[in-house]
Amino acid sequence: MQKPYSESCDQNKEPILSIIEPIFSSCHEVLEIGSGTGQHAVYFAEKMPHLRWRCSDCEPYIIGINQWIDGSGVANIVAPVRLDVSESEWPVASVDAIFTANSIHIMHDKDVVNLMNGAGHLLNKGAHLVIYGPFNYGGSFTSASNESFEQWLKSRDPLSGIKDYEFIAGLASNNDLMLCEDYEMPANNRILHFKKTLGKRTTKGVSY
Repeated sequence: MQKPYSESCDQNKEPILSIIEPIFSSCHEVLEIGSGTGQHAVYFAEKMPHLRWRCSDCEPYIIGINQWIDGSGVANIVAPVRLDVSESEWPVASVDAIFTANSIHIMHDKDVVNLMNGAGHLLNKGAHLVIYGPFNYGGSFTSASNESFEQWLKSRDPLSGIKDYEFIAGLASNNDLMLCEDYEMPANNRILHFKKTLGKRTTKGVSY
């Protein structure tokens, strides 16, 4: 079986690494939510050998992620686990960073709520949450290409779409996650870097 491939992963991996490498320099274990093809996991784990990089995604992606890991020879990647952000229990006990790329705009709003609540539940004080992808600001698109992308997304799933920064920031604040930086990235994308200001939340507050 041919392993999956994403051209965008090849195009954005170096710009993303330039931002996350210093953020994760003092981390030991990162959970990637929505590992997709597995390309990012292999590249980032190889470039940051001090980390244990934990992959996760919904069931249909697990085989492809394993194909990338098995062919990489990179030792510091943990085998992918099935993780649906809408489920009440995540199959991970503790990490000091969460990374997710190009996932938020695919999710329904309720799934984004669950993702942010899950991060608030899982992360301890001082841990990091890093989100890569396109965002709107004040309800407006940042580019014509993002507006076209939104139309394509909604043609596939009317409940998906580019999320407002303010929506994400509000959920972050509710989960004791403070915005450290909002980075401008190529191709009209951003990286939002949050840091946990308090310890783990006792309840995740999953929304169905």
